Amino acid sequence: MIKRFQAWLKRRETSHKPLHVSKDNVPEHVAIIMDGNGRWAKRRGLPRVAGHHTGMKAVKHVTIAANELGIKVLTMYAFSTENWKRPKDEVEFLMKLPQEFLAVELDELIKENVQVRMMGHREQLPEHTRKPLEEAIERTKHNTGLILNFALNYGGQRELVEGVREIAADVLAGRVQVDQIDEQMISAHLLTNNLPNPDLLIRTSGEMRLSNFMLWQLAYSEFWFTDVLWPDFTGEHLKEAVAEYQNRHRRYGGLQ
Repeated sequence: MIKRFQAWLKRRETSHKPLHVSKDNVPEHVAIIMDGNGRWAKRRGLPRVAGHHTGMKAVKHVTIAANELGIKVLTMYAFSTENWKRPKDEVEFLMKLPQEFLAVELDELIKENVQVRMMGHREQLPEHTRKPLEEAIERTKHNTGLILNFALNYGGQRELVEGVREIAADVLAGRVQVDQIDEQMISAHLLTNNLPNPDLLIRTSGEMRLSNFMLWQLAYSEFWFTDVLWPDFTGEHLKEAVAEYQNRHRRYGGLQ
């Protein structure tokens, strides 16, 4: 009992120390499940859309912080293939957010040398959502700084199914032999084929599940969960997650 109390006391003392983030072991790719917008609004007696709007502002702050930390890729889970099941008015509001966000923030993202990308199924998105994103992707395609990758209308299971179908078509056409199929080939047929797998996954709001997000790519990622609701998530919280990441030893199934 005394040892357990001492361990608790040590953790408490450590939690009050200033955050130290080393420049030598920064995760190359950080993925974030931005959760808790609705609960944030409900606690304040506001409509759910108010939480989504405030959460949009958090995207900017966290992007800037990630860029400053030296993170190379930041993937934000903005809208899943399952989110279409939400009330129509909420979905319509969510579909307007990319246009509003980019209208306000794109010039600063360009100034910060950020490259905007998107992974997901564009054909289902309304034009007023798709067009501003495509414009942002075009205007930032030569930027060499942080890659801000929006997962929009994205679902991990659908991604895998479509990748397997492409490989199966190659097999039927004789371009690929069955015994040639391996992890690298599957990865090459996913929407993240030109990105490294995430080193660190962050999920806000206290939930501890993947919600159909990057199911293949997160096989050996480090997970960091926080009770903080997404609209309250700041650059300091990101630093806290990265500092925790740097204190872990990634073994990839081995004992080294």
